[in-house]
Amino acid sequence: MDVLNPLFKDVVILGGGPSGLSAGHVLSKSGSNVLVIERQSRVGGLAKTIQHHGFRFDLGGHRFITDSKQLEALVREILEGELLLVERSSKILHDGRLYDYPLSIHNALSRLGLRTSIRLVADYISEQIRKHFTKTPIISLEDWVVRHFGRSMFDLFFREYSEKVWGVPCDRIAKEWVATRIKGLSLWVAIREAFSRAESRRLRTLANQFLYPPLGIGQICDNLQVRIDRTGQVMTDSRVISINHADNEIQSVMVQDAGGIHEYSASEFISSIPLTVVVQLLNPRPPAEVRQAAASLRFRDLVVVTVMLDRERVTDQTWMYVPDPAVPFGRIHEPKNWSPRMAPAGKTHLVVEYFCFKEDDVWTATDTALAQRTISELGKLGMIEPEEVIDSAVLRIPNAYPLFEVDYIEKQQCIVEYLDRFPNLELVGRGGQFEYYNTDHAMESGIAAAEAIMARNNGAPAVRTPILEAGWVCP
Repeated sequence: MDVLNPLFKDVVILGGGPSGLSAGHVLSKSGSNVLVIERQSRVGGLAKTIQHHGFRFDLGGHRFITDSKQLEALVREILEGELLLVERSSKILHDGRLYDYPLSIHNALSRLGLRTSIRLVADYISEQIRKHFTKTPIISLEDWVVRHFGRSMFDLFFREYSEKVWGVPCDRIAKEWVATRIKGLSLWVAIREAFSRAESRRLRTLANQFLYPPLGIGQICDNLQVRIDRTGQVMTDSRVISINHADNEIQSVMVQDAGGIHEYSASEFISSIPLTVVVQLLNPRPPAEVRQAAASLRFRDLVVVTVMLDRERVTDQTWMYVPDPAVPFGRIHEPKNWSPRMAPAGKTHLVVEYFCFKEDDVWTATDTALAQRTISELGKLGMIEPEEVIDSAVLRIPNAYPLFEVDYIEKQQCIVEYLDRFPNLELVGRGGQFEYYNTDHAMESGIAAAEAIMARNNGAPAVRTPILEAGWVCP
């Protein structure tokens, strides 16, 4: 293949999601010549907003919530003050009934009945007594939830939904995922939440309000791209085909776009593309044990089906979770409940998420078949009538969620320890670090990488953005 002489940039960023763009924004403001390379036609990754015939929708709905006043101020600056405060109202659709999420005592009593509610609380109490006499290690999601909520609550509300989302049994899902996502939450906290809102101010899981851009979560990344393009460059529809290294340093990347193959060199590189893909692209190839670790880490893929309706509104919810294994999708949201500007006047739409792997029937089905199936299932749930449907859209999102199987940490750390030999490579974001980050955490990881690079360029001792605990060695 014919490649012109390498084009030099100060920093090359692989991936135009929230983490990569946040890094690019900070570095551009500092005066660095930045290049962001994005494979898709639009930036944003999983945090993009799709526009379809006057309707807007996110790939699953992404609230913005952060404990950092500095990050919130940055987002407000990026959006030029356009930010809504949205009241959260989420439900679990279970056996034809709607349950509050997070669960409330009044709601549980009225929906489950007194006998079942007493059994759930008694089971929780017995589990708390048992843990003081039996030191059973907590390894999996199942272990963690049973310890914090009791076996009955796990069987009733956690097992089916978790296995639908991740596609593996709950005893194969690592405890680190659930402990991070609902850290600090237990049945007792849920009980206290029924009587006091104070706890919710400390637990992100129970937050009853969130921030949201009026034109969708993708407005953040779109505005970041505009800012970077003022002094740097964001390349879309561009695929990284090789990451070249020598002497423990990343030298350049090969990029294919509509114009051919180009080589870009830089002093510093940031990667938010999937950690497993980085291993595949390295030239020369990494050791066999690193390649094996990458091959055994998995991501969960996502199919989003959006159904547009000639109707003012369907629900008053921000999310609805559907654990029933007989229903093929796992979550529904109505974008108009997040911002009225997400749908034309008098219309609304439902965004339905199917969690899957690429080899599953859902992923390989035609768009028409998926839309028809979704419309049929929503009808069975009593949510829509077929004659209300005016349009639909289907999107497939590969590598949407890192799959935290019980042995993932050893594999993740094997890869990261190898990549640590490249002092001019920073890993950021959900895919780049193989971490389950919300939008704010992804942005913070990109900002931290940018600050580490600026510190090194200013002569400070070498600093890497923290990912893992020290002391791990490839098996």
